[in-house]
Amino acid sequence: MSNELQNIKNRFGIIGNFPALNRALEKSIQVAPTDISVLVIGESGVGKEFIPKIIHSESKRKHQPYIVVNCGAIPEGTIDSELFGHEKGAFTGATATRKGYFEVADGGTIFLDEVGELPLQTQVRLLRVLESGEFMKVGSSQVQKTNVRIVAATNVNMMKAIHDGRFREDLYYRLNTVQIDMPPLRERKGDIHLLFRKFAIDFAEKYRMPELELEQSAVHYIENYSFPGNIRQLRNLVEQMTVVERNRNITAEKLAEYIPMETHLPMVVNSQNTPKQNDFGSEREIMYKILFDMRNDINDLKSLTSELIKNRGTADLSNHEKNLINRIYTPETQPQVNPGSLVYFDNHNDAPVVQNPTIISTPDDSYEDIEDIEIEENRPESLSLQNNEKDLIIKALEKHKGRRNRAADELGISQRTLYRKIKQYNLED
Repeated sequence: MSNELQNIKNRFGIIGNFPALNRALEKSIQVAPTDISVLVIGESGVGKEFIPKIIHSESKRKHQPYIVVNCGAIPEGTIDSELFGHEKGAFTGATATRKGYFEVADGGTIFLDEVGELPLQTQVRLLRVLESGEFMKVGSSQVQKTNVRIVAATNVNMMKAIHDGRFREDLYYRLNTVQIDMPPLRERKGDIHLLFRKFAIDFAEKYRMPELELEQSAVHYIENYSFPGNIRQLRNLVEQMTVVERNRNITAEKLAEYIPMETHLPMVVNSQNTPKQNDFGSEREIMYKILFDMRNDINDLKSLTSELIKNRGTADLSNHEKNLINRIYTPETQPQVNPGSLVYFDNHNDAPVVQNPTIISTPDDSYEDIEDIEIEENRPESLSLQNNEKDLIIKALEKHKGRRNRAADELGISQRTLYRKIKQYNLED
């Protein structure tokens, strides 16, 4: 590590040696002497506010004003006035002319924190400042010049914000001349204990209490915790425990009371650099559900048919079972038996009826293993399920004058199955 980098860490109280953190600090030092815009990307609580301070302190503007603007904390109706100022009488309550931040910070640096929360109208004004250094006060027609270095930061996924129309693409690329990424705390496992010790010393001195110390089990626990609130969450945790805990030796069990095990999980975070992926998850889930339902219906049908054959067709079928046969029992899925001896349509009431076949051989309960089934003598051998099915479909369509939805209800099958049968038997005309 260079002496310059270590000096920066000492000056700003930055703890840690994680490579991504060192790279972010090195980039800050490198771009500081220039006037190019910088965009700092990182989750909430990772310490993004240190980057603009380093850039300003290492630049030629270090003796000029440094102003921090929290864009998400200023109401939309007043943010233009805050940034660019306003003239007397420009709006209700404007009793005097006011200078905005860009006028006050002329020659210095402005840090726009949470820049992703800026209203679209304000984004247009900011773009003009970045491109030409010009702005106009609210209620004024006079153009003013400013010489301000802008450093912005956000925890918003900017690509998604642009896609959703919440942020201007041209402003994003103008701000993002140099991008500095601050890593989340969960990736800096080796730095977590160092930060804990640093905060423990600070708060012990502040509250004049003994310093907290972690047992080895607690160190392992805290290094594997996800810390969704990052460094801010760790700092608050140490401060709370410093004040509350009497025993200064902290165990993993004690830590679990403050950061419970059920939240002790890895997080999935959309990185700013991660390209936008098409979300097909919900569609896949729907397709899987349909396939699983079809498989379950087929398994139910196999069990039902096997039971009918085993019990010589004496099982008492429910309406659901009858509909299940009509819906699934197609020629493509028929077993090696004569279906006409098992299921057919009664011409009187168009309801599915189960015949009682005579079983010659059933090696086991598996319906696929049945090879020979004797047809009852009182049933015509020429009668087949397909012929009956075709005739019944024709009758149902004629009865309901071609209305397929009513014909499907009459037959006890779904419209989708009826459409497929019509196409199968060439009945579309």
